Amino acid sequence: MAFLNAHAGHIWACDWLRVKTLTFRTLYVFVVLAHARRRVVHFHVTDQPSDLWVAQQIVEATPFDDVPAFLIRDGDPLYGQTFSRRTHARGIRTIQIPKGRPQCNCYVERLTRTLRQECLRHLIILDEKHLTWVLQEYLAYYHRARPHQGLSQETPLPQPRLLSSKGTIRSRPILGGLHHEYFRAAA
Repeated sequence: MAFLNAHAGHIWACDWLRVKTLTFRTLYVFVVLAHARRRVVHFHVTDQPSDLWVAQQIVEATPFDDVPAFLIRDGDPLYGQTFSRRTHARGIRTIQIPKGRPQCNCYVERLTRTLRQECLRHLIILDEKHLTWVLQEYLAYYHRARPHQGLSQETPLPQPRLLSSKGTIRSRPILGGLHHEYFRAAA
């Protein structure tokens, strides 16, 4: 944990999330998380993941050479030679966690658990397009309005605090009311 805290600004982590659709099709979500602010820098959905596809996701997650020094991942066989070549070419050092030790990739594991518990368990996913939309909506809420204990109840994208106590408190429903974002309306 000391390593993670000392180098948080230079560490990203990636992992997979499997989601069943209404028709029992399995979709795979690949997520990349920046440790410093628990910010999801990239996600993508597919029904047929491959080494080449995962390698392309790393390229898409690191535009304009905005790359981490370290990328923590598990031992999934989808992280193959193409993935290794692409991360190495971008100057990213990959760290594979030991088999059966998900706690070594705790931040992204916590994210996938949050996605399941707070979002996906409560919705019926129709298809790939629907899952992408649901995740976009939820992650906008996750970054902007959901407090994180590990960030001292801040959000991954810090929001300005309004000190005014005037105006009615309003809420905006997220995903049809599954969650709500609260704000103070102008007086």
